[in-house]
Amino acid sequence: MTVHPTPILIFRYATGDAGVDDATVWAVEAHLESCAPCRARLADAVEPADRQLLDRVAVGVATGIAAGPAPAKHRWLLRRTGVAARILPWLATVVGLMVIAALFELTFDAMPSLVLLIAPVAPLLPVAAAWSRRTDPAWELVASMPRTGLALLLRRTLAVLTAVVPTLAAASWWTGHSPVRWLLPCLAFTAGALALGGLVGVDRAALGLSVVWSLGVIAPSLAGRRLPVILEAGSWPGWAVATGVLIAVVLIRATDHRRPGIDQR
Repeated sequence: MTVHPTPILIFRYATGDAGVDDATVWAVEAHLESCAPCRARLADAVEPADRQLLDRVAVGVATGIAAGPAPAKHRWLLRRTGVAARILPWLATVVGLMVIAALFELTFDAMPSLVLLIAPVAPLLPVAAAWSRRTDPAWELVASMPRTGLALLLRRTLAVLTAVVPTLAAASWWTGHSPVRWLLPCLAFTAGALALGGLVGVDRAALGLSVVWSLGVIAPSLAGRRLPVILEAGSWPGWAVATGVLIAVVLIRATDHRRPGIDQR
């Protein structure tokens, strides 16, 4: 929003008018971040009871900060309490799981590739941990931030993939598999978790897809000692189409992720 919102629009925003569409709400919130006069108008538009509540919250926060410990002097201490600290255990689990899968494959060469079987769902649990109300101590703050929805979800997902994909690449190199055979399924399942997460929550979608894949593909493949057709070398066009379609669904349904709380019903 390049111009100031009108007083009427600010009033409608402050009162939660359902007639204000999501795009306008995001534009107003983004403008309020950098415009003190409009924030003052917003304060005037808030109902007295709400203003009193905000004042009490502000006093409580200020009191808690004053009574708390001194701020950490080193930035690395602050980073330990962020998103990275919450997903590190899950990333460590993925690394350990892929090491075990690679050793299993090298030891039992008559069995289907456990690396290829696990790779599609490897990023799902870290993605769920990065976008879960249950594991985010700052969820209330995140939920109230302007433009918190899909953009923040995609940034966190990209951070997870940046950490997981090199692990999968190392495991596939170790066992001699082409990246094409695991990268597209990995991206397809990640996009599927985000698309389905708009309806049931990203954490539930990730867990559900992991369970379905484990019971429907991994277990039968190990029992039958044969890699499924959908993971053969010639299956990549289908995975490419599926990935593109699911990414399009995520972008089209961006409003499903407007707030983290929507994912946690």
